[in-house]
Amino acid sequence: MTQDMPDADTYALASADAETIEAPELNYRPPQPASYRPRIALIGAGGIAPAHLDAYRTAGFDVAVICDHTLSKAMARRDAFFPEAAATEDPEAVLSDPAIEVIDATTHPKDRVAIIEKALAGGKHVLSQKPFVLDLGTGERLARLADENGVKLAVNQNGRWAPHLSYMREAVSTGLIGDLISCHTSIHWDHGWIRGTAFEAIEALIFCDFAIHWFDFLMSVAADRARSVVAMSTRARGQDVAPPLLAQCLVRLEEGQASLIFDAATRFGPKDATYVAGTAGSLTSTGPDLGRQRVTLSTQAGIAEPALEGAWFNDGFRGAMGELLCAIEEDREPSNGARANLDCLALAFAAIESARRNTEIDIGAVRRLPD
Repeated sequence: MTQDMPDADTYALASADAETIEAPELNYRPPQPASYRPRIALIGAGGIAPAHLDAYRTAGFDVAVICDHTLSKAMARRDAFFPEAAATEDPEAVLSDPAIEVIDATTHPKDRVAIIEKALAGGKHVLSQKPFVLDLGTGERLARLADENGVKLAVNQNGRWAPHLSYMREAVSTGLIGDLISCHTSIHWDHGWIRGTAFEAIEALIFCDFAIHWFDFLMSVAADRARSVVAMSTRARGQDVAPPLLAQCLVRLEEGQASLIFDAATRFGPKDATYVAGTAGSLTSTGPDLGRQRVTLSTQAGIAEPALEGAWFNDGFRGAMGELLCAIEEDREPSNGARANLDCLALAFAAIESARRNTEIDIGAVRRLPD
């Protein structure tokens, strides 16, 4: 029995020209509280601190204290960004100061839990650096502690307010592309900058540090539809840093699928692309790096290319803190809240375990960062 092949247009070998339409205006810019300006203390003045502080300075947030176990480092950050702030090496004094309402905890995960716990117990709101925690039980306990003390706990998933990711998320949440079918991320760049840093000691570096942004993005658009993951990681030929720089995973969604590919040993020709398909349209974002992305929205009405403002650094950091402040002001759960972030961590933990065991893992089955 034979069957004629469809014509080229039907077989997707050619596509019809689509009309160019005006891009919908979406609320993708970093949120800003209407009038709430609490005194903020940053604890941990390490490598990521300048991004936080520069973002808060441009947003007009009130950073009153910068704390680090190395006083000279705290003083240097203070002098560079908030000259009127206090600098200290005593986190206990910061956590017990009644004038401080919000803590930005940027220390390493193992050191951060005690800081978050004391801050919440003392009635302070907290923005935690990512990854939030190293096991889901601890995260659940901290989320309960926040509720018990009537404060908000959020996670600095700053990629949420990268202009391209934020616009795409808003387009999905407002129904512009219908029901989600698939979400695919493909990132090719050089991560060799970790050479000689503490990051080299993290075996699952790509999944638990960098990919966490895209795990978070996926969970923010797929809601509760993620079911399981198959993942792998390996060293790239010729790489000279310790952790595997190649990683990828396939995520099984209820009536859908997702994929994430990370080529972190690509020295030339970097490219970052994300594609989201729905029942009524699709979204594409592509560019040479995370700071330069071109977004396209395709629907039956035509093709739209929004002219996006801003950049991941530092809009993402301004957005993470801004959303927490808005949630406090409006007395609601922040969209980057701790409980929602546990879904992202469950996916990350499952992906790491899947790569190690070479098998499909149900999301939620792995409760802690695999050793």
